[in-house]
Amino acid sequence: MGESEDVTVSLHDSKASYILSNVAEVVERILTFVPTKSLLRIASVCRLWRNCARRVLRTQQQLTWVSACGPSNTEAHVLCSVLAEEVEVNHGKLFGALKDDVTLQFVLDNGSKKSRHSADTVEELSLLFPNGCDVMGITTLGVVLTPSGSYSSLPQEYQEGEAGFTIMFPSIEGVHIKPFHFCKESISPTALKEAGLVDNPELRVVLMFVYEAYKTGGAHFLSQILEPLAKSKALIAGGLVESVFSPPRHCCSQGAYGVVGLALSGPKVQGASVLLDQDISNPKAAEATIRRLKAAKIPERNTIGFMFACVGRGQTYYNNQANVEADAFHKVFPNTPLFGLFGNGEIGCDRIVKDDYTLCDTDTDGLQHEYTTVMTLVHLG
Repeated sequence: MGESEDVTVSLHDSKASYILSNVAEVVERILTFVPTKSLLRIASVCRLWRNCARRVLRTQQQLTWVSACGPSNTEAHVLCSVLAEEVEVNHGKLFGALKDDVTLQFVLDNGSKKSRHSADTVEELSLLFPNGCDVMGITTLGVVLTPSGSYSSLPQEYQEGEAGFTIMFPSIEGVHIKPFHFCKESISPTALKEAGLVDNPELRVVLMFVYEAYKTGGAHFLSQILEPLAKSKALIAGGLVESVFSPPRHCCSQGAYGVVGLALSGPKVQGASVLLDQDISNPKAAEATIRRLKAAKIPERNTIGFMFACVGRGQTYYNNQANVEADAFHKVFPNTPLFGLFGNGEIGCDRIVKDDYTLCDTDTDGLQHEYTTVMTLVHLG
């Protein structure tokens, strides 16, 4: 190679180095062709590459989940061991390089020793997730879950045995998910505003789970939260649950009532819900009610279904027919995963939140129900 050729190669190398060190658009385009595992290593090279890798990971990440059912081989809940294996194998797929994900966990608590979360089990679950990842853990009298692996898997209702699921909400541009946790000591107009539940024009969906609501003062506490939300243009859905094991309680003593939940804001969030009331007691009527969700025309991609049902419904409510409402949802939305709970009360109504409008307003009383099911779609852009 001659001297002129050496100079040419050197110039090309210096130009390439300059571009790869300074031009984010080029680096980001190149990284779109790189596997997730390699992106995690690349993110440690320099600040530019780290920022580019994070942006690429944000576009690649989708909503993911891990489900588990059946007896566990350890003293911990079955979800704990299955989740540990899944995180070890697919950590990059589940979390990427992001540290601001939100994780929502439900486990069936039917009073058995294994289904109750000990302090050790809670700590083990929390250690599975990256630092800074908000983890919300809830125990209920029953769960509804879609098996891990496929959006089109048939969802299942569980009211006995061990079962649970973990949903990982990744950071998505145009979607802001903020956890909240209030009790009688911490609730205030300022706290509601800081959580994004009031005076937030971009609020679209609120998922809320109330615990120990039967205690004296619990009904008034719930009204304090629902009154401002009923007047908003957001979709409100959730239920009354047994307990919360994460985040840990700091403001109130054990046994006090409270609420945890997620406030979903941003222009890309859409939602729709329908109420299956006490008159809906056969599979045909359940399917017809759920089919009304089709009118909302919520996009299928990046959409998740939630089912919040009374513990009095389920198999016994439908003349010993199992999985009636989950089956009906799957028939209408075969490519949308469904998750949820059986609890001691339901929160929600018929409502569509899409673009800049809300269809159907209701008051506080119209959001609280018994012996019903609130079936909900949430789209994350």
